Amino acid sequence: MREIPFYKPSIDAKEKQLVNEVLELKKPKMVKSLEEKMREFTGSSYAVSTYNGTAAMHLAMCAMDLKRGDRLLCSVNSFPSVAEVIRHFDAEPIFVDIDKDDFNICPQALEKTLKIHNHKKLKGIFVSHVAGQSAKMDEIYKLAKSYDIAVIDDATEALGATFEGEKIGSLNSTISCFRFSPQTRNPIASGGIMVTEDEELAKRAELLRNHGIISEGWDSFGNLGYVYDVVDIGVKYDMNELGAAYSLAQLSKTDEFIKRRQEIAKIYDKELDGCPHISTPVKKRDHIYTQYIIKIDKNRDGFARELKDKGVFTGLHYVPLHLLSYYKQKYNLRVNDFPIALQNYQQILSLPIYSALTNDEVHYICKQVKEVASTRV
Repeated sequence: MREIPFYKPSIDAKEKQLVNEVLELKKPKMVKSLEEKMREFTGSSYAVSTYNGTAAMHLAMCAMDLKRGDRLLCSVNSFPSVAEVIRHFDAEPIFVDIDKDDFNICPQALEKTLKIHNHKKLKGIFVSHVAGQSAKMDEIYKLAKSYDIAVIDDATEALGATFEGEKIGSLNSTISCFRFSPQTRNPIASGGIMVTEDEELAKRAELLRNHGIISEGWDSFGNLGYVYDVVDIGVKYDMNELGAAYSLAQLSKTDEFIKRRQEIAKIYDKELDGCPHISTPVKKRDHIYTQYIIKIDKNRDGFARELKDKGVFTGLHYVPLHLLSYYKQKYNLRVNDFPIALQNYQQILSLPIYSALTNDEVHYICKQVKEVASTRV
């Protein structure tokens, strides 16, 4: 039986070359180069790297000086890391229901939630861009402006994604947070980065990501100067050179990766068109397909198990936050509080989609999906 993992990285001589340069103990340059390339890639003025995507989001909250009791709105269909970084400050995530087709935060639901939670402690909106299709940013920015709050992008699944032709990270968000890590628990390497147009936020993030230390300076190999001081409570989130080397190589291939995923999505769209009990993704805006999320109208969990038995591994993006034990219990949330997210969750299933996937493997996946679907009544 064939076995097709949910994700497999694409690695070639580029990664090996840059990693070897680091191992040769030459003057460190990879972190600086990565930040420069990310500024060029997104069109942002400032980029601050971290060792993973969650660290980038937490550092963004540190830079914004989030405090106890502050409130940030976020999609109930976010990955747990979004609400998690808010809660680390004893601040409150306020959940918002989603659009049934693109799985992103619903502007109409957002407006209603803003009216209910309009408060001096309301600081911003954390906007997740699910599966590589951006949220409806024009409406979100309009609402944020009217309530005078910040917009923070959770772009961990949206590196290279665009809204109306402009890249996420180059729009009007206060901060945009990305990751370079693959979708695995134990990645080969990991990296995150936040970009912004706000010089003060960038400088504060740079200070806090290394313990809030100021000193006479760091030498060319990153050794701390003779005299130093600590001026704030910081973290240890700076990226290492090996992670930066890997991330730099991956960043250079982003357009290539996007093109390949879009080619795979076209095969899925064609092969699964008309397949009983299956709905393919609704493309409402620019889409780079970091996930390919289908809907299954009968017994999604059983469907996933049968695909796994046939060697096809799948994912779930995402379990709504109000169904997770911590948030359900802490905020006394009910299962039906977010009906669109709940309905979608009961049906969604993510198929493998990554540049290392061959056309033959894609057709094999389609064949298995159709075979399993044919057994449903």
